[in-house]
Amino acid sequence: MMKLNKNLIQEFLWRGLIHNTTYSKSKKIKNEKITLYTGFDPTYKSFHIGNLVAIIMLIHFKRSGNKIISVIGGGTGMIGDPSGKNSERILIKKESLQKNIKNIKKQLSFFLDSNEILNNYEWFKKTLFLDFAKDIGKYFTINYMLSKDSIKKRIYKKNSISFTEFTYQLFQAYDFLYLYKKKNCSLQIGGSDQWGNITSGIELIRKKLGIKVNGLTFPLITKLDGSKFGKTEKGENIWIDPNLTSPYEFYQFWINISDDQAKKYIKIYTFLKKEEIKEIIFFHEKNPNLKLIQKKIASEITIFVHGKKIFEKIKFISNILFKKEKILTNLSKNDIKSIYENIPHKNLFIDINFKIPILDLLVNKSNFIKSKKEAIRHLKCNSILINKKIIKENFFLKKNDLISESYVLLQKGKKNFFMIKFNFLFLTHL
Repeated sequence: MMKLNKNLIQEFLWRGLIHNTTYSKSKKIKNEKITLYTGFDPTYKSFHIGNLVAIIMLIHFKRSGNKIISVIGGGTGMIGDPSGKNSERILIKKESLQKNIKNIKKQLSFFLDSNEILNNYEWFKKTLFLDFAKDIGKYFTINYMLSKDSIKKRIYKKNSISFTEFTYQLFQAYDFLYLYKKKNCSLQIGGSDQWGNITSGIELIRKKLGIKVNGLTFPLITKLDGSKFGKTEKGENIWIDPNLTSPYEFYQFWINISDDQAKKYIKIYTFLKKEEIKEIIFFHEKNPNLKLIQKKIASEITIFVHGKKIFEKIKFISNILFKKEKILTNLSKNDIKSIYENIPHKNLFIDINFKIPILDLLVNKSNFIKSKKEAIRHLKCNSILINKKIIKENFFLKKNDLISESYVLLQKGKKNFFMIKFNFLFLTHL
């Protein structure tokens, strides 16, 4: 029988993957095989890079010989977790919830075996409210439930919280109890905002069964402004669904992170050994302009999420876009099409004898730039390029400017690209 790696906690500590845990951080975990789980509520149709940390943690545990379980919250997703939320969630419609469940189960199946994925609706649908209140609710005092950060923050900020969200911690606690009884699951892991829910499950199992189980949370991955990546938050997220964040944009996100972020994320988002990571950081610091850490993370995580074939295509596209030489005219039609499909783009229908002013092209036709005022500022700074050539305010795009007779590449500064494909309307005069 495979054994749990004695140094797993130390490994997680070195990687920066532990925020809170009931395990002693100074001692080794007992040399035994365990079953653990983490949960994902289907509040959106895709995972984002914050969710990937939980998946990576599961894989670390699995590689050390443990049994892992991933629980899709088909039941708890109907309620809504108040953790990290300043206001009441909008309840998800049943049809949307089912679509979300289908999508994230498919995504999970890319990383995990299907028999490692469960749906908590399967046990909640059999649970009567009266039985739940009697058998579970009696183990929790109102004072205990009010002490949780997710509840306190809402109340102290004078934001209301419904009975539905208030009781969420009981349902997550029941998940842990159910999985302990059915699967001998003795550890729950999750993001740092889940600590209150996890400890509720630990407390329920202790009071009801007299058994000690454990919890472990990892730090939340935050955006540059400090806010967390959330499936229902407004603003930009980095999704693993290629229809929401293209593989090219996904790859470029990692290329463009800061050195401080890169040194942190290479430990979290890759399975590279300590010695290899230390060596990459050492050579990076000798010549930071080469972005050795960022490139290594980008390649590792893009292959992990999208596969090696997609990664090779993205690397090819990036090499073309970021070369200073004007090489677009030397590319094949298939290469141009591949670039178009993998970067932000738009399909337009237009008369074959078009003549588009540059401001109209940048703002109205493409929405590449938000306003004409902003576009003019970039044009005056010589930071707007068409097909890798700097252009001025008096530029008009015509058919003979297109690449492969159909495409035009827009560029703002060094890193922002957009492509338009033109489809021509041939007007017949009667």
